[in-house]
Amino acid sequence: MGLSPARLAALDEYLRTNYIEKQKYTGVLTGIYRQGELVHCSPLGFRDVDNKRPVERDTIFRIYSMSKPITSIALMTLYEKGLFQLDDPVSNYIPQFSDLMVFSSGSFGDFQTTRPDREMTVRDLLSHQSGLTYGFVNRTNVDRAYRDAGIGGIKIGGTLETMVNSLAQIPLEFSPGTRWNYSVSTDVCGYLIQVLSGKSLDVYLEEVIFQPLGMKDTAFYVEENKKARLASLYGFEQSGPPKLISDSDAGSYTEKPTFLSGGGGLTSTLDDYMAFCKMILGNGTLEGELIVSRKTIELMGSNHLPNGTDLEQVALGRWSETQYRGVGFGLGFSILLSPSDSQVSGSKGELAWGGAASTAFWIDKSEDLAVVFLTQLLPSSAYNVRRELRTLVYSAIDD
Repeated sequence: MGLSPARLAALDEYLRTNYIEKQKYTGVLTGIYRQGELVHCSPLGFRDVDNKRPVERDTIFRIYSMSKPITSIALMTLYEKGLFQLDDPVSNYIPQFSDLMVFSSGSFGDFQTTRPDREMTVRDLLSHQSGLTYGFVNRTNVDRAYRDAGIGGIKIGGTLETMVNSLAQIPLEFSPGTRWNYSVSTDVCGYLIQVLSGKSLDVYLEEVIFQPLGMKDTAFYVEENKKARLASLYGFEQSGPPKLISDSDAGSYTEKPTFLSGGGGLTSTLDDYMAFCKMILGNGTLEGELIVSRKTIELMGSNHLPNGTDLEQVALGRWSETQYRGVGFGLGFSILLSPSDSQVSGSKGELAWGGAASTAFWIDKSEDLAVVFLTQLLPSSAYNVRRELRTLVYSAIDD
């Protein structure tokens, strides 16, 4: 397997002593796949501290933005059917977006706007260059308008259609294709899947991604007979242990939502998400099931930022899901362009992303490696565990 057992044991000990025993995380689950096998699976701590329920291999986690790569792959299955091109204007399929304007000044109800340099394209959505934003970033009058309209929070009401209708009334942060801004773009991709496929997003994901890959525990909510496996969700406390936000009895993701968030609404397990990663490592195929072609994986794994630059040059704001220097962005994933510039261990071309509750994954094709890290602490910026985990995993390679 090319990984040192002693170094893997040291990884577990590091997480135990620095995060579990110090009560930073209540529990974590780390999975490492290399050279054709799951070589490391390590549950530590509790999925439910109050009831002393341990983290187990089949524990279900809220993966939040780790939903985005799944939705992006699903949309590209429709690309492979010839139903759209990446440079198609989004308004071809979502007419509500035909008159989108760009913010100039003012506030919600009294915005001053200008026309965009060009229309938003499907590629802009997939690569977060659309001009859309998130309401919780608290940076501009545009994201305030999102909050006022109830767009883009962790808990969202309505439907994908009502979201799209609301977005059509709010100006873009910037002209599409000129900047990178983390946003509800992938939720719009979810709506686009519904428009193009004629099926609801949950049904399409189940038929095209989850069933073929054997992802039996991945869904937009946790069914009654699985609730006991759902990890509790906790929030960071400046002084003291994490505070309970939501448990498995009556908390979030325990009822079927009306808003199917392709950008942040899925729950999953280690084995399920690792199956998704293995499919990407296999160039779109897992155990004979072709999800997308090798060329589509290559296209999605290419840097789509302007002029091949990195996020440091074009991103608005900062997000803990990725480094910015030396990192680009593809169609649903961050792309490691230069390990030396990013100052973190890894390989050029590595695909990665994370979720709001401190989850993370990365896929390193050159090392035939996939890593999935699962926990349940909001926000993901609380600790620097993602960089530390990379150092510990890569230091275990001994071939």
